[in-house]
Amino acid sequence: MRLRAVIFDVDGTLVDSQADIVGAMEAAFVAEGLDAPSKDAILSTVGLSLDVALPILAPDQSEEICTRMVQGYKDAYMELRRAQGAEISSPLYDGARAALERLKAQDELLLGVATGKSRRGLDKLIEAHALEGYFLTRQVADDHPSKPNPSMLFQAMRDLGVDTKDSVMIGDTSFDKDMAQSAGLHFIGVTWGYHDKARLAGADVLIDRFDQLEDALETIWSKNDV
Repeated sequence: MRLRAVIFDVDGTLVDSQADIVGAMEAAFVAEGLDAPSKDAILSTVGLSLDVALPILAPDQSEEICTRMVQGYKDAYMELRRAQGAEISSPLYDGARAALERLKAQDELLLGVATGKSRRGLDKLIEAHALEGYFLTRQVADDHPSKPNPSMLFQAMRDLGVDTKDSVMIGDTSFDKDMAQSAGLHFIGVTWGYHDKARLAGADVLIDRFDQLEDALETIWSKNDV
C-alpha cells in the first residue's frame, strides 16, 4: 500500500474562528490603550505565529509591548472560548466533518495538522469537535518558526513516514501555500477562508466546497503517478 499524507491548516480551513480571532486581537490592543486594526488587517495575518503577526499589526510599538499583546491575545482568546465553547465560537465549516470522515476511512491516507495555533488551543478545539484520533501528527506554533517556514511540514512528514511527493497541504492563506511549496508539497487552496483567490495563485488546485476535496486530491495523485 502506498501511503499518502493530507495535512490541514486549521483556522480558515477547517474551522471559522474569525470572531474569536478578531475579538481577542481587539482586546489585546485595547488593553494597551491602542486603536485596534481593522478586521481585514487582522484576518490578513491569520496563520502567522503571534510573535510575527503582532509587529505587523502594531509596527510602531516596542518589542516589549508586542510581547505583552501576544499574551493579552492568548488570554482574551481563551476567555472568549470559555464563554461560548469552542464548538460554537469556532464552528467547523460546512462539509468539513464529513470530508474528514471519508478521508480517515481510507487506509492509505494519513491525516495531519499544521497550524499557527498553540498546542493548547489546538487540543481544546479538537476536543470540542470530537476529532481525537483523526490527525496522526499535530504541528503547532509552539514548536516551530512561523509559517511560511516549512519546518512544520518537514516534521509532519517525518512523523508519518511519507515522502513529500506523496503529501498535500490544504489551506486558505498564502502563508500555507508558500510553506507547502517551500517544503516541496502539493497545495490545495480553499476559497472560503481568510485570503482571497488572488493570494492563492500558484496553488495546484483551488476548491470552493469540501465536497470537491477528493476530486482535487485525485487530480494531484494521478499527475504524481504519471
